[in-house]
Amino acid sequence: MRLPTRFLPVLGTAAVAGAYIRWFRPWQLTWGATPEEVSRAMPGDELVPKPTFNATRAITIGAAPERIWPWLVQAGLGRGGWYSYDILDNLGRPSARRIIPELQDLTVGDIVPMSPDGKHGIPVQRIDPPLSMVWGTPGDNSWTWQLEPMSEGSTRLVSRIRARYRWFSPAILFSALVEFGDIWMMRKMLLNLRQRAEAASR
Repeated sequence: MRLPTRFLPVLGTAAVAGAYIRWFRPWQLTWGATPEEVSRAMPGDELVPKPTFNATRAITIGAAPERIWPWLVQAGLGRGGWYSYDILDNLGRPSARRIIPELQDLTVGDIVPMSPDGKHGIPVQRIDPPLSMVWGTPGDNSWTWQLEPMSEGSTRLVSRIRARYRWFSPAILFSALVEFGDIWMMRKMLLNLRQRAEAASR
């Protein structure tokens, strides 16, 4: 028995959604991270107790935490950039390839800018140099960076993003971008942070 042609798009959509939930979403939410890193509590988790989006990504960098920390502190639009796809998240301007001394004074309450005028972005909630930093808005989103020293001068850099989707708000459009696009930006950012920190250490 053949199904009517009108049902094929529905079946196709269901198959794609099933594959995304079963394989792609778990991969993109845990890229580079170990099961232990994914399951453990991190600073900033309390800002979003019941997240819809909860992503832990990690990378090993051949440099000490204090060599990586300045790159994170100077991140942001109009600052050092996001070390990702600059055409998309830095107005086409290349992200910094050097440490910028005048951008190293980030403190709690400052805004990590995500708008061209520098007025809109993510507030800094906690900062413990050179080991951890938390950005976010309580009840809405959090972005944690944790630097863990390893043997032979290397560092495990762990990033966690947690967010609550507002299903009946126009902000759901931005949430959709996070859901499907965040992995590509974060993966690129982590790889470029590794390249910059290791090159500077050498």
